[in-house]
Amino acid sequence: MKDIGFTLYLVSDRKLFADQVAFFSGIEEALRGGVGALQLREKDLEIRTLLDMAYRMRALTDRYDAKLFINDRVDIALAVKADGVHLGGSSIPVRAARKVVGEGLIIGASTHSREEAMQAEQEGADFITLGPVYGTQSKLRYGSPLGLEVLERTRDDIAVPVFAIGGITKERVEEVLKSGAYGIALISAILASHDIKTTTEEFMRLLK
Repeated sequence: MKDIGFTLYLVSDRKLFADQVAFFSGIEEALRGGVGALQLREKDLEIRTLLDMAYRMRALTDRYDAKLFINDRVDIALAVKADGVHLGGSSIPVRAARKVVGEGLIIGASTHSREEAMQAEQEGADFITLGPVYGTQSKLRYGSPLGLEVLERTRDDIAVPVFAIGGITKERVEEVLKSGAYGIALISAILASHDIKTTTEEFMRLLK
């Protein structure tokens, strides 16, 4: 299996913070705690604002030797020299992104079933997020939780790293890893915690 260099994948959500200063501070605390990869996922921002934010996140992730992924926008990922792009169901297809970036960017893909995961791998994704594994407010639109069985079956059928997403708590990390996840993707479990750096460190210990 390809080693992509991180097991904790943090997905941004600025709406969990009072303002932009608190948002950047929170992301930096997570990076200080050991997050190895950040996905900038602020879908509702106007492109110039998103580009400016992406440059600032690139500087932050560089400072902590972490990877930066941009959600959806291949153009912004290339402009800020991000490490990769993360594609969802409404993004351009993985195969089209691969034609544009070649091997120059790592491509992650959001999937919500074993079949979607297999297709993403076939089209050239380097890793996938699979979920929601457990019930969670942020993933309600994707339907019922997949559960650990789907995670296990998907892990058996594809060779690229699978990151479990959706309702992952510290208490659930062990069973998710035993079910075949390469790592975990988190949003509020870290960013909504009272002590972001300490919470991140605790998750990192559980992943080792």
